[in-house]
Amino acid sequence: MDANELRAAFTGFFAARDHEVVPSASLIPHDPTVLFTIAGMVPFRRYFVGDEPAPWPRATTVQKCFRTNDIDVVGHTRRHCTFFEMLGNFSFGDYFKERAVPYAWELVTDVLGIDADRLWVTVHYSDDEAAEIWADAVGVPAARIQRMGADNFWQMGDTGPCGPCSELYFDKGERYGEAGGPAHGGAERYVEIWNLVFMQYNRFPDGSMTELPKKNIDTGAGLERILPVLAGTDSIFDTDVLAPLVETAEELTGVRYGREEAHDVALRVMADHGRAMTMLVADGVLPSNDGRGYVLRRIIRRAVLAARRAGARGLITPSLAETTAQVMGAAYPNVREEIEIVTDVLAREESGFDRTLRTGLTMLEGVLADLRDEGSEVLPGETAFLLHDTHGFPVELTEELAREAGMTVDRAAFDAHMEDQRHRSRQAAKAPAGADEPAYRELLDSSGPTVFVGRSPEHYAVPVQVIGVLAGAEPGTVELFLDRTPFYAEGGGQVGDIGTIVTETGRAEVFDTVAALPGLTAHRAKVAGEIYPGQDALATIDGPRREATRRNHTGTHLLHAALREVLGEHVRQQGSLVAPDRLRFDFSHRGAPAQEELDAVTELANQDVLTDDQVVTMEVAKSEAEQMGAVAFFGDKYGDVVRVVRAGPHSLEFCGGTHVDALGMIGPIAIVSEGSIGSNTRRIEAVTGAATVARLRARDRLVSEAAALLKVEPDGLVDALQRLVDREREAERALSRLRASALEREAAELAAAAEAGVVVARRDGRSPDELRNLAQVARGHSVDAVALGGSPDGERVAIAVATGGEPNATEVARQVAGIVGGGGGGSPVLAVAGGRDASRLDEALAEARRLLAPR
Repeated sequence: MDANELRAAFTGFFAARDHEVVPSASLIPHDPTVLFTIAGMVPFRRYFVGDEPAPWPRATTVQKCFRTNDIDVVGHTRRHCTFFEMLGNFSFGDYFKERAVPYAWELVTDVLGIDADRLWVTVHYSDDEAAEIWADAVGVPAARIQRMGADNFWQMGDTGPCGPCSELYFDKGERYGEAGGPAHGGAERYVEIWNLVFMQYNRFPDGSMTELPKKNIDTGAGLERILPVLAGTDSIFDTDVLAPLVETAEELTGVRYGREEAHDVALRVMADHGRAMTMLVADGVLPSNDGRGYVLRRIIRRAVLAARRAGARGLITPSLAETTAQVMGAAYPNVREEIEIVTDVLAREESGFDRTLRTGLTMLEGVLADLRDEGSEVLPGETAFLLHDTHGFPVELTEELAREAGMTVDRAAFDAHMEDQRHRSRQAAKAPAGADEPAYRELLDSSGPTVFVGRSPEHYAVPVQVIGVLAGAEPGTVELFLDRTPFYAEGGGQVGDIGTIVTETGRAEVFDTVAALPGLTAHRAKVAGEIYPGQDALATIDGPRREATRRNHTGTHLLHAALREVLGEHVRQQGSLVAPDRLRFDFSHRGAPAQEELDAVTELANQDVLTDDQVVTMEVAKSEAEQMGAVAFFGDKYGDVVRVVRAGPHSLEFCGGTHVDALGMIGPIAIVSEGSIGSNTRRIEAVTGAATVARLRARDRLVSEAAALLKVEPDGLVDALQRLVDREREAERALSRLRASALEREAAELAAAAEAGVVVARRDGRSPDELRNLAQVARGHSVDAVALGGSPDGERVAIAVATGGEPNATEVARQVAGIVGGGGGGSPVLAVAGGRDASRLDEALAEARRLLAPR
């Protein structure tokens, strides 16, 4: 049974027992508590914790997962991997142990045909119920049911849903270790193939537990664990999901699997990481220096390093990705659909790392050798930081290489260097408001969060109360805090509002608005008079500026939707700036969009504007927003209730910013520029509304003025310009001919005045190039040698020398140039020199005559 057959057999078994077959979720989870989908239950977590009701009482899935818990041993064993598939069945308050246990046994023994005599079961020492079901309902001999402790108790965290679990193990046989079952036997002999989690308790902070009103089932069977059992092999790398990747790794490195353990480790690392990186990029992860992108970058670089050490010289990642698409494409079609993007992303990342890999490796190997000679076993954290910062070595990679040499890395020192770097970056990137955090915290705790009331024009001026005044970071400035505010605090790319806050005793000109803490808005201002806490005030924002800003913000949404429509759904927002005069949108994309694509983006966005559809904003449960198809940005954190903005037929996004009421209010949208700002990241700058109109008017005026100068109608401007260009080219050609003719005449005159076959003359007002050309042409008039000198501007000196090679033109030019305080160079037959002392030019030319005179 191959992988596709196993997937179908598993889901088919449970579908026949009224389970909803749920497609695999992305490796990028909506759950903000985890970077990746690390288990089959992650997409269902919100149902298990009670955030949302489950859409079905039962479900089954084959979920793609990614973990790096065991990354250090991947390749060193035959069973560990980073990417894997979890086969699972789930019950949301429907059935419990009484069905989950028999289901598992029936599927494993009857459907998959695994020998029941080689199966062992573990249960938690407190779970008599599960033990009885295994023994009485299923018929597992009591000798093969073992009770264990913490390993057989599952919990989501220190508090919340938890419960015992029961695991199925396969006995690989005597040659793999000691007997005694999973609890006492060899770890390589007894392999866990399925874990059944029985969520039946709710744990409280004091450690006490109560029964859940609705008990749930969450099971996970590792596809990569079951396949070797079915295939009769002890290695996941011999199964159909990884063996083709091992073969590709062999082709890339030129080494054969099974001949040398060090090479086998490298081939297994390449196979596993090649599959993992492909699946991650296909799901939208791009290499970067933090978060998911950092993890991706680490496995790419780990695979590349393994390949280089095994002998690979060319790019390896595209081939590994293409093989992965062939192997996994039937189960996950998006891998085939995105393969061009995937290979492009991986090739660029690999090429970038290759440029520093050799230097970094040489440096690390040298340091390790020196430390070994010194008897030290610790690599300094400063060295690890230098490798990370300069050569792109993830510290985990440095730690692996150090371990191979029998050393450790001073991780504390490395972390200190990293934190120092982060601190410097934060200081450079952020306003200095962080110094006032204790005061901010006290205000938030005492007065509560600031209420934002300024979404619509009728609330651009509102009465408020001042709840706090703090000294600003800049001299002469303050930060004002209000109980409610019409000022939008900078966030989501949108700039903060400006305006005024007026009390009976003072007037504040607000020049920026920021979130001092989540929920606390700081109004940075200069105050005339006095403003103090407790005063009533009138807070007024700059209305026209806000109107322009919200036009640009909604315009950003339209451009984002248009980019996804035209370039593909892999496009994801990486950052934005929404200001009153322009908008800037950063997005992920593998290369520069063609002009035709940008034109299509602009056209689609403007078509949406012309619909004049109402912009609908709503606050809904996050799950409902996801079901609606709203675009969420995985780097952002969202609460249980989110704000969703629908802007026309193509755009539906999570967003907390301010927007127009109808799309027609945006006015025309124009892209001003598009370019790269980094690996896999592009930037568009655009304008909307009046700014677009002003841009169009300026261009119309420019066209009209140009047409008037050429005495044609604007429609005939291009033809007139072409004629002008043609005439200019012809004039240039005629001028070149005249210059050549004049040069020839002058050269002939110089040659005619030669003395003993040598021409030495002064020509002021000529550039070095002009003197060189003249000397070269004069030399062609049967003259043995030519030396010309002159001052282009009365201060500097230019000298040109042309000979037949004897004497050497370069040597003559340098000696002559030394007299005027300069130097030069060229070839034995033609040289150019310069100097700074024009007063000695005649002396220099006399020396040239002496040097060039026949011997």
